[in-house]
Amino acid sequence: MAKVRARAVFGALRLTAAAVCAVALVHRLFWGLSSRTTAGENFFAYLTVESNCALVIVLLIGTALAFTRATDPRWFTIALALVLTWTITAGLAFALIVWQAGLRGIRVDVPWSDQVLHFWLPACTAIAWVLTPGHRRVSWWIVPWSLLFPLAWGGVTMWRGPLVGWYPYYFLDPRQVSGMPEFLLTSAVALSIFALVACVLVLISRMPQIRRSAA
Repeated sequence: MAKVRARAVFGALRLTAAAVCAVALVHRLFWGLSSRTTAGENFFAYLTVESNCALVIVLLIGTALAFTRATDPRWFTIALALVLTWTITAGLAFALIVWQAGLRGIRVDVPWSDQVLHFWLPACTAIAWVLTPGHRRVSWWIVPWSLLFPLAWGGVTMWRGPLVGWYPYYFLDPRQVSGMPEFLLTSAVALSIFALVACVLVLISRMPQIRRSAA
């Protein structure tokens, strides 16, 4: 009975997180459009936006599972691990971008919706990954699989960038980096962060207390 109540609580929390994420996405969309800049018109080109849209869908599915099943099915745990890898990494990358912009004297406005999408939601979902009852053990193969989305997104971004004259992140823009070595180094660091976050999520899923709660 206690486990059922715990699953219901986390189901409600998943639903709340999905709602907050959706509201933040809508606010960020209209905030960007109000700026009347190219960045606002390319809202859906951001990796953060795409990964958080996926997070809303996964959390809504997780809400239904939490209210109807004693444990999450393995496929859902894998999907959640992949999406969390992308959203958490996007938050870390955004923090680095804001820091680098400050060093370069570039102003970066961070509305409350950006703070929610890049900092608060990733932090809360990471904590929930540790505490949610009913987790399944995640295989190490999700680490390379977690790189497929950022690689595909990066490929499309580099193809689209010259066509529209805009890139979602400065380190992808050939006009803002010193050359191919800096571009390759920055990209390798970004992919390494994705892989590291995925590894941490896998390790957490294999912790004894997490595995006991899924039994």
